Amino acid sequence: MSRDPLFDPNILRREATRPRRQQALRVLQAALEAVDPANAVRRYLSVEGHVLRVGERRYDLDHYRRVLVVGGGKASGAMAQAVEELLGDRVAAGWVNVKDGYTAPTRRIHLHEAGHPLPDARGLAGARRMVELAAEAGEGDLVLCLISGGGSALTTLPVQGVSLDDMQALTKELLRCGATINEINSVRKHLSQIAGGNLARLAHPATLVSILVSDVVGSPLDVIASGPTVPDTSTYADALAVLDKYGIRAQVPANIVAHLESGRAGAVPETPKAGDIAFARTQNLIVADNAIAAQAALAAAEAMGFHTLLLSTYVEGEAREVAKVMAAIAKEAAQNGRPQSRPACIVAGGETTVTLRGQGRGGRNQELALAAAIQLDGWQDILIAALATDGSDGPTDAAGALAEGETLARAAQLGLKAQDYLANNDSYAFFQALGDLLLTGPTNTNVNDLTFIFVF
Repeated sequence: MSRDPLFDPNILRREATRPRRQQALRVLQAALEAVDPANAVRRYLSVEGHVLRVGERRYDLDHYRRVLVVGGGKASGAMAQAVEELLGDRVAAGWVNVKDGYTAPTRRIHLHEAGHPLPDARGLAGARRMVELAAEAGEGDLVLCLISGGGSALTTLPVQGVSLDDMQALTKELLRCGATINEINSVRKHLSQIAGGNLARLAHPATLVSILVSDVVGSPLDVIASGPTVPDTSTYADALAVLDKYGIRAQVPANIVAHLESGRAGAVPETPKAGDIAFARTQNLIVADNAIAAQAALAAAEAMGFHTLLLSTYVEGEAREVAKVMAAIAKEAAQNGRPQSRPACIVAGGETTVTLRGQGRGGRNQELALAAAIQLDGWQDILIAALATDGSDGPTDAAGALAEGETLARAAQLGLKAQDYLANNDSYAFFQALGDLLLTGPTNTNVNDLTFIFVF
């Protein structure tokens, strides 16, 4: 990245008095730089003469009538910029929906800002334009689809009979109840004209190449942005099961439940599955994910002299419960040198969830950090950083927060009771008062979350 993605110069100068924090921030920065979406595109795509290389495949551009670009997600703007740099005037037209503020300079690909995580009318209008472009594509066209995390909300185009208001209400309920991203997407895919392989169905018989930046644990293709260009492994029955699991069927708009029930009964066609002709001329390639970011962080930490360990990239669960595990690992390393000896940098990736009980502001990473701070109270030489790689943790302008053994003592000096803030899901206000928020602004990437355990 051309700019420092973590802190402005004033904050960096402030942290100069705490060298351990500066070390930690450099490790976090290395993780983000490794998954810069434009650089990721350049690593996997190149043009040699009239041949486009996409991973291991080659496409003779002279054989195609037009190159069209569609897509959506937090990283898709930077991806579009890189694609334009490679293909130039060969791009006939393009439309990509991005989150507000996550744009980039492009000429031939229109970047359309829209709402996230709640879909809005702007996203709906942009999604219609994407559908029009995909449907116009013929057998002689090459369609490039740029997909990244956030694409589900940003490319929302409901099926007939379901309104944008219905989808907004559904999204609020799914976020509120603590459903995982996989569960949320299994519902949204069965209410969309784009998700769940439907974009591939629209673009057929054109050649379709999807470039993906994954924000999903394990990077299953059908879950990233709800899998618009891959076979859908979920069913209408699975979608209804999610509503029943969390007891929110009665809170979800009746139009949505009726559509899902019709689908389960066979009155509405299922999303395209493996073997469907829609996927006969389709390539899907992941160019950046959580593991790449984690490995880059470890390499940076090793260069600083840390003993490193990648714990997992499959971490899921309630943020405050995961925090207890992370704090326990930190204590074990500090006390007994397991699973890594001092100085240690232990990294875990994935995506936790938060069940809202209070009225405060925060996000899953800030809540994890707050819960970890409670567990670490009084422990020396430990720092836990929880980071949303997209720079936006929940409905806040923070990417996460830092927790240390002295966090609660510092909070007490300001009259702040950590347990009260955790009970109210108000981690943002807690860390804002301490100056311990991670403030990045839009990073223009999104590969899920990373938790860093430092034992000095």
